[in-house]
Amino acid sequence: MNNESNKKKIMAMYQDLKINKEVQEFCEETVRSLEERFDRIDEVAEYNQLKVLKAMQDNRVSDTHFAATTGYGYNDLGRDTLEDVYAAVFHAESALVRPQLVSGTHALTIALSGNLRPGDEILSPVGKPYDTLEGVIGITESRGSLKEYGITYAQVDLLPNGGFDYDNIRKSINERTKLVTIQRSKGYQTRPTLSVEQIGELITFVKSIKPDAICMVDNCYGEFVETIEPTDVGADLCVGSLIKNPGGGLAPTGGYIVGKEEYVDNAAFRLTAPGLGKEVGATLGINQTLYQGFFLAPTVVAGALKGAIFAANIYEKLGFHVIPNGTEERYDIIQAVTLKTPEAIIEFCKGIQAAAPVDSYVTPEPWEMPGYHSEVIMAAGAFVQGSSIELSADAPIEPPYAVYFQGGLTWYHAKFGIMMSLQKLVEAGLVELS
Repeated sequence: MNNESNKKKIMAMYQDLKINKEVQEFCEETVRSLEERFDRIDEVAEYNQLKVLKAMQDNRVSDTHFAATTGYGYNDLGRDTLEDVYAAVFHAESALVRPQLVSGTHALTIALSGNLRPGDEILSPVGKPYDTLEGVIGITESRGSLKEYGITYAQVDLLPNGGFDYDNIRKSINERTKLVTIQRSKGYQTRPTLSVEQIGELITFVKSIKPDAICMVDNCYGEFVETIEPTDVGADLCVGSLIKNPGGGLAPTGGYIVGKEEYVDNAAFRLTAPGLGKEVGATLGINQTLYQGFFLAPTVVAGALKGAIFAANIYEKLGFHVIPNGTEERYDIIQAVTLKTPEAIIEFCKGIQAAAPVDSYVTPEPWEMPGYHSEVIMAAGAFVQGSSIELSADAPIEPPYAVYFQGGLTWYHAKFGIMMSLQKLVEAGLVELS
């Protein structure tokens, strides 16, 4: 079958999936302009794939590591070896990789509470943290917050250009500053995501003022986007979720904490119990999916990155403000698109939901989601509930009415999701292509 015949069959399939010809042609023109950019993404993915492969080979991963443990989980060789693999990939001393870490927020909570004591202070030199951490820290009142345990919080906002406010960071570091938390991704903000290089510069600055300050990076959405990770540039702790990038779409739950052994152990004692730490925690037969997901993660992340860049270029051409823009370098998989109205956000999310393999018939609606300070709409027809490495989009229903798109286990699915989001906006009369 020749190439022209294949293209006609693909176009026919898109039409069967309710994408009209005008939307198809608009999107295909954009894809053709991105070929060189996509080649560079594939080069990063190839390097990261080899890095993960080498870590697995060096740690002699075997099918015996896929065996299930129950109860206390003593002597779980698969769990312990997986943590050695993570430590090797992140060039770290130690790792905690557990299904008992139920989310990225939980992993960050464990890392914070395990390494802070009453009278200590947390400093965020990159502005406000992600919404769900506000209750953890005590920025918003919440039972069991760190604030209730006598741990204080200080914040330095980024400069208007997205740079670090070094003068005020210096002034904010004091004798009580125990831990500096650095959020790599933008969260529900329209600031730039931080590169690993930028994070390294910030850590170097902090350490020049207070060498014993623990520098922790919230690495969610950033793993495998670059060829280096925050632990390569001085981060003492690096934290993330397995249902985002490193789970490769296969991990059914879990989170990770990697870094210096002392600080990882402190987190483990908080996760389980003092004196037990990493020695307990059954894996209940999911080790194989955690290994296999981590192995696939570099390729999955590459597909999600292509989808994000495609989305930026599509919506930028239509006159919407996008962060990052269509040509900027990428440091996470999230694409923010300011759609200007609640109606446009809702139609965009309807398109992402309609493109899903699971629950495609469901219509997403805004709701008061726990941990957020405004109504949030989420579109995610995922194999794993809440998995944001799978095709998803979410947005707080508040100005500037920006939607945050991410994921796609394959580039082709990410592409289709953006095409469907555009189709819904066109059908609603909110976007014109001509």
